[in-house]
Amino acid sequence: MKLHLANSLVIMTCVLALVCMVSVSAGAQQDKGQPSAPGYAGAGKAASKALSDGGPPPRLTDGHPDLSGIWFVGGLGKEDARLAQSAATQGDPAQRPFDPKVTPEEKPSFQPWAAEKVKQMGRGPAAGALSKMTKEQQLAAIDTEIARLERECMPHGVPGITLVGAMHGMQMVTAPGTLVQLTELNHDWRVVSIDGRAHSKEPDPKFNGESVARWDGDTLVIDTIGLDDRTWNDGGAWIHSDQQHVVERFSRPSRNYLIYQVTVEDPKVLTKPWVSAPHKFSLSVSSDPLNEWYCGINPDGDEEVRALKETRKRLAEEISKESSH
Repeated sequence: MKLHLANSLVIMTCVLALVCMVSVSAGAQQDKGQPSAPGYAGAGKAASKALSDGGPPPRLTDGHPDLSGIWFVGGLGKEDARLAQSAATQGDPAQRPFDPKVTPEEKPSFQPWAAEKVKQMGRGPAAGALSKMTKEQQLAAIDTEIARLERECMPHGVPGITLVGAMHGMQMVTAPGTLVQLTELNHDWRVVSIDGRAHSKEPDPKFNGESVARWDGDTLVIDTIGLDDRTWNDGGAWIHSDQQHVVERFSRPSRNYLIYQVTVEDPKVLTKPWVSAPHKFSLSVSSDPLNEWYCGINPDGDEEVRALKETRKRLAEEISKESSH
């Protein structure tokens, strides 16, 4: 797969870490935390300075806040490759999407069958701690990584377009009656009508589902159903069903900040609705457009996939030999 160079380096680093960890036997390492969610590389240095609020937000001709702009996770107004969005409890406070001490975010409460599946896929208590996994679990985690939809240039879906796709920057374009959302990662996009329409009785499944939107005061509320169940809600194998119902809330309390909060209902997968913390995005400090991220399906020439497949082959051979004794 061909990707924007800067982002490719980040992804390649993560994959190499995965391969190296699997290459060491389960008892040879001690887990030092959560490698799948790297912390702030500049830990110990002075914290970055977050943007000021910048004054009141601009408004559309109909009086609602204009959500338009290029937005980055956290308060810096730019991308920082050291930030892993899932690592909300780590790093420079100015980089984090939310402060877990102020607005803690509960983990999804999975149905037992779903909890077991996501654990096998590398998300559960052992997620990021491959050294503690059995070889069979390591094999499943590698299969999950190889099967990521991004490797086939597929969209992230909803709420993944914002929770995952926006980690390298997203652009919002609003006008009376319409919202357009674009993300740099895989160039995901969606167009949402804000005209009071109701959902279809039986919407066709789509990666971004069927969305209807309305204004609740100064907050844009987007209601989405009809989601293709091949997508993940986050970057960590949070699977969902075709019955998932997503309600997103976007607000712009000031010129320089956008706040995003999402509620996910999925009775087939979750035991109760999941409500995110309010995630903070900051307005780009640069006039540069989003970078071009081009994606081409080329599994045989993908160095990341080749490395993973080689490790998978070795693991499978070891498992086969052990089972034959």
